[in-house]
Amino acid sequence: MAEVALSTMWSQGRFQRMRDFAAAARRLGFDGIEINYVIPPEGVDELIDSGEIAVTSLHSPTPRVKTRDGRWSEGLNLASTDKEERGLAVELGRRTLQYAAKAGARYVVFHLGGVGSDDFEEERALRHLYREGLREGDEVAGLRRRCRERRTEGVVPHFEAARRSLAALAEEAAPLGVAVGLENRYHYHEIPTVDEVHELLAPYPRELVGYWHDVGHAEVLHRLGLADGYRWLSELGDRCLGTHVHDVDGVRDHRAPGRGDVDWSYIAEGLPPEAPRVFEISQQTPENQVAASIPFLRRRGVLS
Repeated sequence: MAEVALSTMWSQGRFQRMRDFAAAARRLGFDGIEINYVIPPEGVDELIDSGEIAVTSLHSPTPRVKTRDGRWSEGLNLASTDKEERGLAVELGRRTLQYAAKAGARYVVFHLGGVGSDDFEEERALRHLYREGLREGDEVAGLRRRCRERRTEGVVPHFEAARRSLAALAEEAAPLGVAVGLENRYHYHEIPTVDEVHELLAPYPRELVGYWHDVGHAEVLHRLGLADGYRWLSELGDRCLGTHVHDVDGVRDHRAPGRGDVDWSYIAEGLPPEAPRVFEISQQTPENQVAASIPFLRRRGVLS
């Protein structure tokens, strides 16, 4: 049976002590938690040391710190062509893997970077048009085409940098007994696409490096017409280590399951039975909606 875990995303602004978040997660029916990349070192240590609930996974880079160049840790790009930035990003990823081993967590979820660090202006325009109700037509088609052109023009050096970063992270993870999960991303400039995941995973065994399916990210890029959201699990289900489950309203994600309009049938069919289900729900979500999301996904067959 798959573990059912709650991301610390939901904890932000709600709890004075992370121990109290862990107790709340257990009370709401979760087996474990995922520690995400906004939790500072003292909060990570408190969660690990409290023993309130199992730590299923960490989301790199954890814990959140200011880096040597003054940026927050989550702002670094593992696919950067700047040697110093990529080196810092890898260093923080290695530290997350070490924290995972300390916590007894089996998985670390990674954002592998992107073609630069900013989303394309054309994608921002597509999102605006979608919210305004314009989903097709010449303007939309032109924006999609330019998004694809821009990514194709810039991706090669960034993809090679991402590949090198992954190699370093896998080397760190192997002796620790922790698996690296490559997450599909929310913005089109980010790495990896479905085809890129196939290439990135090829050199590694599933128990060391796999795919981490984010339901909301796949759904949003599908709705924008930038990626086929059904390819992820149909092609990569056998390499799927775990999932972030959250619902989508329009192109806004991180809703509690049941508070949007995702088609959960293909999720239920495509997820491996043993892959942890990590609920990655916005901190603005009321507690009763978080609690209701577990039985909702049981009824949809996503949870056993």
